[in-house]
Amino acid sequence: MAKTVLLTGATGFVGRQILKRLLANGYDVLVTVRPGSEDKLGEEGKSCRILSLDDVFALVKADWIGHLQGVDAVIHAAWYVETGHYLDSPKNFDCVKGTMALAQGAAEAGVKHLIGLGTCVEYRLPSDHLTVASPLEAKTLYAAAKLASFQMLERFFAIRNTDFTWARVFYLYGENEHPARLVPYLRDRLSRGEVAKLSKGTQLRDFLDVAVAGQMIADLVETGQTGPVNICSGQPITIRALAEAIADEYGRRDLLEFGTAEIHPSDPLAVVGVCNVVGR
Repeated sequence: MAKTVLLTGATGFVGRQILKRLLANGYDVLVTVRPGSEDKLGEEGKSCRILSLDDVFALVKADWIGHLQGVDAVIHAAWYVETGHYLDSPKNFDCVKGTMALAQGAAEAGVKHLIGLGTCVEYRLPSDHLTVASPLEAKTLYAAAKLASFQMLERFFAIRNTDFTWARVFYLYGENEHPARLVPYLRDRLSRGEVAKLSKGTQLRDFLDVAVAGQMIADLVETGQTGPVNICSGQPITIRALAEAIADEYGRRDLLEFGTAEIHPSDPLAVVGVCNVVGR
């Protein structure tokens, strides 16, 4: 019998890719979706079961115990990530509270494996060699909320019969990406023959296609890998080199204007991971 996996955040940028891989791997998938948002699941929505919830973070432990009966694994991909607002939003508090309720419900319902999504900005930055043993130091409310969730869940599950994995996601690009992010911004400007205004582009980053990231995260159900896991490419590249590679697809490096935009003071000079995903 196929394992049953509950996935939160299934309509999100990363969640949709996780869902695709879970279905491809033959799991029975139950997804949490806000009422009226089912269409955001795309074609995959026809192949999974839907749990309609107004607010996944408003549920208490007792709610989750009921919803998680018969569920083997949980992938918790939901979080408040509205572009331009999430880094210092008080909604991060709600996400932490709701995540703890989900974890308690999962443990009491007999779920065997819970996989949560963290972030590379939980680490002390800058660094071009971030292993899962690297020092941790959150500098935004979002990062602090993720880091606190990891530390609490790690200790909570250490004395229970539920395996725990924390997938720290690095810099992603790809399908359904928000248009304000770097790669879609570049493609939009270049495709219209317009100048793309950029910083000097000296920042060193670890970029990964969101489809690959979704596969890595979904496959954790099968491998059973526990503890912190870096979801990254492990390949450093400067913002400038990335922009030039994209511009070369259009034959328009002349449209790249470096040094026009300022580097934000909180933007680390280097964020590069060491991938520890089993089999990668």
